[in-house]
Amino acid sequence: MNPDILRRLATISTATVSMQLLKRGLRNCFIRGARPLNAAHCRFAAQAYTLRFIPMREDLSRVEVLGDPEYPPRKAVEDIPPGMVLVIDARGDLGAGVIGDILATRLQERGVAAVVSDGPVRDAAEVAGGRLPVFCAGGAAPASLNVHFGADLQCPIACGGVAVIPGDVLVGDSDGVVVVPAALAAEVADDGAEQERLEYFLKQRVATGHPTIGTYPPNPETLQAYEDWKNTDPNAR
Repeated sequence: MNPDILRRLATISTATVSMQLLKRGLRNCFIRGARPLNAAHCRFAAQAYTLRFIPMREDLSRVEVLGDPEYPPRKAVEDIPPGMVLVIDARGDLGAGVIGDILATRLQERGVAAVVSDGPVRDAAEVAGGRLPVFCAGGAAPASLNVHFGADLQCPIACGGVAVIPGDVLVGDSDGVVVVPAALAAEVADDGAEQERLEYFLKQRVATGHPTIGTYPPNPETLQAYEDWKNTDPNAR
């Protein structure tokens, strides 16, 4: 994907992105249960690299698998391309962490854009202190093998009730994470930027005494005032 599309999406709020998707008929796009560990360092836009966990089974979820370079959760850490976001299907299970501080450090140093999961992480305070944006369901002390077995990489998954296809674009900020189908990313970036410019103008009008009726959403008079503002006010650029 053109890096400029991702760069522009990263400047648009998830609220705006979700509205743009709603206008295109996509309602189920917000990943539930994935909150930023560090709200001051959480904005990103990147394409998805997926990992799927299934429920633990004693003959599979053995400690020895952690040393297997082909075990999907370990393989993902070394194989995910820089600039992508690792999206983990933990089935919303809160009983174990999907990564800890050592794996988060490795992902950070490899240039991964973010980690998103509907499960918790281990060492949550340490992970939150790093530069890697991490969205998850909080913290949990037990290791993943207590409740999970890493089954697949780069397949369609469910994360927080949302379908995520490898290559989808995820956009994150302090509100959470929204999933954008790759085919819609460019137009959402374009129209999202225009929406935010319009909403900036509308907010200024409300702040100076205009009623919301006729302003938000804008009626023809307000839209004309917006066009005039774009043509004359340097803040519109």
